[in-house]
Amino acid sequence: MYSVKELQRIITDEVKKRSGALLEQNPVELYSPINYSLEMGGKRLRPVLLLLAYNMFSEDVSAVVPAALGIEVFHNFTLLHDDIMDKADVRRNRPTVHVKYSENAAILSGDAMAFQSYKYLVECKSPRLVDAIELFTNTAIEVCEGQQFDMDFENRLDVKEEEYLEMIRLKTAVLLACSLKAGAILANASDEVANQLYDFGINLGLSFQLQDDLLDTFGDQATFGKKIGGDILANKKTFLLINALEKGLAEQKTELLSWINRTDFKPDEKIAAVTEIYFKVGVKRLAEEKVDAYFNKAIKILDEINLQDVVKQPLRQLAAEMLIRKH
Repeated sequence: MYSVKELQRIITDEVKKRSGALLEQNPVELYSPINYSLEMGGKRLRPVLLLLAYNMFSEDVSAVVPAALGIEVFHNFTLLHDDIMDKADVRRNRPTVHVKYSENAAILSGDAMAFQSYKYLVECKSPRLVDAIELFTNTAIEVCEGQQFDMDFENRLDVKEEEYLEMIRLKTAVLLACSLKAGAILANASDEVANQLYDFGINLGLSFQLQDDLLDTFGDQATFGKKIGGDILANKKTFLLINALEKGLAEQKTELLSWINRTDFKPDEKIAAVTEIYFKVGVKRLAEEKVDAYFNKAIKILDEINLQDVVKQPLRQLAAEMLIRKH
C-alpha cells in the first residue's frame, strides 16, 4: 500500500511534468494560465483519493495516474470559473488566474482544461474505462448544477438548510465521491464496494465543505489560502448565514439584513459585525456539530466496507487530515 504522502508526490510530479509540457504548445497564451493554475499547488485531494481507492485493489497505481491527473485538471478548471463568478482575487495565497491574466483568458483556458481532463482520462487502459467516463461525465454535469444553485441563491433570502446541503453535495461532494468510485471502477472492484466508497466520499465532502464555510469566517488567511470573510462580503448563502437568519432574534436578523442590503460599507467592519452576530446566535457551534456528524457517518461507511483495515488505513488517515484545517 502506498502512503498518502507517496501518492501526493506521484501526482504532484505528474502535474509538474504535464503542465510543463503544455507550455511547449501554441498558442502559449492559452496554455500559460493552465500551467499557472496547476502549479499553484494544493493538497491534490481528489487525485489522491482516486489513487487510494485504486490501490485498495491493485499494487501498481501507475496505470491510473492519467485518470487522477484528469480529475485534478477538471477540479482546477472549476476553480478558474468559480473565481470569476465569485470575483475572487486570491487563490492559494496567489492572484487568481483572471486577475493575473484576464477574465477572457481564464474562461478560455478553463474551457481547454475541461477537455484536457478527458484527454488524460482516456489514456487509462482499463476494461471498465467507459464506466469511469460515464461516471465522470455525470459528475461534471452535477458540479455545474451545484454552481447554478449557488448563483441562484445569491438573489434569495429564503434559502433553507436542506437546499444548501444539496447545493454543496453537487458543487463539492460529488467530485470527491467520483474520485473514489472511479478508482474502484478502474480497478474492477465490485459495484457494492465502489458504491460504498462513493457514499463515503459524499459524506466526507459535505463535512469538508461545511468546514470550509467555517474557515472562511473564522480561519486564518495564511493557512486557509484565501481572504477571510469573502463569503460575508459577497452575502453568500452559507450554512452560517442561513441558520443565523433562521434562528437569530428579531434584532439580530434586522442587523444582519441591514448589512446584507448595504452597498456602501467598510469590508472589515461588515466582516466583524456579521461574525459577531454569528457568535451570538451560536451558528459556529451548529456548523461544527454538522461537520462532525457527516465525518462520523463517512467513517462508519468506511468501517462497513468488507476489506482489511490495513487496506483502508491510508484513506482513513487522509479523511482525518482533510478535517484538520482549523485555523
